[in-house]
Amino acid sequence: MFRHEKPQEGRYRQFSQLGVEAFGFAESDIEFEHLLIAHRLWQDLGITDVALQLNTLGTLEERTNYKATLVKYLESHKEGLDEDSQRRLHTNPLRILDSKNPDMQSILTEAPKLMDSLSQESLAQFKRLCALLDEVGIAYEINPHLVRGLDYYSHTVYEWVTQSLGAQGTVCAGGRYDTLVSQLGGRKNSAVGFAIGIDRIVLLLEKLKLLPEPQVTDIYVAALGEKAQMTGFKLAEQIRSAFPLRQVKMNCGGGNFGSQMKRADRSGATMAILIGEDELASNTVTLKYLRNEGQQIQVAQSDLIKHLQSEFCADGASAQ
Repeated sequence: MFRHEKPQEGRYRQFSQLGVEAFGFAESDIEFEHLLIAHRLWQDLGITDVALQLNTLGTLEERTNYKATLVKYLESHKEGLDEDSQRRLHTNPLRILDSKNPDMQSILTEAPKLMDSLSQESLAQFKRLCALLDEVGIAYEINPHLVRGLDYYSHTVYEWVTQSLGAQGTVCAGGRYDTLVSQLGGRKNSAVGFAIGIDRIVLLLEKLKLLPEPQVTDIYVAALGEKAQMTGFKLAEQIRSAFPLRQVKMNCGGGNFGSQMKRADRSGATMAILIGEDELASNTVTLKYLRNEGQQIQVAQSDLIKHLQSEFCADGASAQ
């Protein structure tokens, strides 16, 4: 993805995001399911410094009526609006509500509330979502100024925000956009989804010191020639199955044994398995110890797993 705006920390020109979407679901239970997915992700990553903010924008018609009321109010306080808000007054007035300018907060606090313009049906849909969140104990804050920056949103909008990233505190955002498909020329279709900023998640994990240590390569498989490579892939998979917590790398991209061993050394592997013509002919492999003065031995392919089992146990570590 690319942004036109000036880059900032956590807001890069080029960025990556993870998206989740669902089409054809008109009820708020699908928003709840998406919020559960995000909540579970924070738990799995160990992130506790993140909070859910919720709002509802109602239908397009309800929002259009509210815009007229909001613009009338803001025009009566135009002298108190900053330049950016005055520019948005007749193009995207809802975005003014999300302004972080401290000099405008008293004006925005007294502004008409969107929820006061919503129908009972729209309010009931939002209340059901809140009830579902209450039922499973997911904390949230209703933020009436949360509108998102895109006009195609309707009903639910939400953001997961953190205090650890300064101004760029939104790490996940989404909501419902039932009219988007038809706006793009397709048939009318309910739609809901969210996006997570990968770059911000990484920044947050770094700030909270939650980034995992890089996984260390245990075994590097180097093979010379197509037949040797096929055997290497087979043996690598056997090792991964027998020792699921050990990392096994298979050399890809060819090269002679010299270049492959340089890659093996750079990978940090403690041992390399070499398969060449001699090994193929004798159904063996050469096991080279990369961190032990370059010693090497030959092991029958049929005995490789048993040999590695003894090697790992001899190191005082679990065979897994």
